[in-house]
This record gives sequence, C-alpha cells and structure tokens, in this order.
Amino acid sequence: MDTESNFSVTPPLGVGSLAPEFSARSTAGEIKLSDYRGRWLLFISHPADFTPVCTSEFIALQRALPDFDALGCDLLGLSVDSLYSHIAWVRDMQMNFDVRITFPIVEDVSMAVSKAYGMIHKQSSSTAAVRSVFFIDPQGIIRTLIHYPTTVGRSVQELLRVLNALQQTDRRPISTPEGWQPGDKAVLSPPEDQLVADERAGKVDAACWYLTPTSVNQ
Repeated sequence: MDTESNFSVTPPLGVGSLAPEFSARSTAGEIKLSDYRGRWLLFISHPADFTPVCTSEFIALQRALPDFDALGCDLLGLSVDSLYSHIAWVRDMQMNFDVRITFPIVEDVSMAVSKAYGMIHKQSSSTAAVRSVFFIDPQGIIRTLIHYPTTVGRSVQELLRVLNALQQTDRRPISTPEGWQPGDKAVLSPPEDQLVADERAGKVDAACWYLTPTSVNQ
C-alpha cells in the first residue's frame, strides 16, 4: 500500500512551518504524524536501507534512544524503500550488530512524504532522499531543519545538543552561543531599549551590552 498523505503546507518548508500531516505504513504499523503531538519528534530521512552511513546512523540513534526519551522526544525514520526492505534491514542490523531498531521507519515508495518535506532535492541525480532532519515540537511546528549530503553522516550528539538548546530557549528569553553544550551558560536575548542596554553594560560578567552571559536556570 502506498503512503497516503493529506498535506496542508506547500514546500519549501522552513522554521516555523506546520509539519505536513501524513499517514503511512511503518515497521511499527500504520502511523500518522499527529500521533506524536504532545512530544518532540526527530523526523529523519535516509537515502537507502543497507547502506554503510545510514546503518551507522541508525545504530547510533538507537543507542541514544534513552537520551532522546529523557528529553521527551521520539524518533521517526523514513526512506523511499519499501516496508519489506525496512524490515529486512532491521533484522540484518540485529543479526550483524546486535542492535534492534525499535523506533518506526516509514515506507515512502510513492515519495509523497519525501517530496512534501523537501527531502528529495531537484539537483540530486537520484530519487533517494537526502539526509534530512526535522525537529518538530509538541505542537507540530518545525523548529529546526538540517539537510546533509548523502556522503556525510550525521552526529547524534549534535542532534541532542540542538534539541537541548531548543528546549532551553523555549523556557525563557535566552539564546545559546556558539558551541553551547548542556550545562554551559547561555546569553540574554538582545536588549530592546537603551535603559536595558545601559544596565547590561554595567554587569561584571558581561563582555559588552549586547553579549551578556546568563545561567540557563537563572
């Protein structure tokens, strides 16, 4: 059965877009994107099953599943391969690497989902989905999207870092500076008037009025 979809957003998608709804077969049965409302979702596309980089990524994602779960985040994979290819790949990874992928992998033989999410680039020489990552918040809004070429594997630790940063900056008006890691200081959002700028300029630990460190939990 081909993927069934009911898309309400026309690509290209961007930060702040409503993630297009779809229903599809997966290794965990029939699923809908709306099933994930109320939790964060990392929606990940990969070029093909049984390929070296994709295999290394999915093994690393599975091993980090407790870290994502602790942040209230589910994982969902996708490629244009069939459901039967996904099942065979999951079984093969368990047999060869002793890792069983427990998060769902969606079949997208019709490429309906891949095209709606911009996972298949026009410049690509094939119909394989590029390595895309969509961070979708509990309200179904795309908060971050990253596209990688097929030859470059993703860093699971970087995905966790971005997820942490999104959640921390949702809690109060702060931003995370270059290289920020959980536990590091954040920075205050830019001042919106002269009085606030003058006040920040007098802070002992402020590099200057527009770069003011602050504790994440302050």
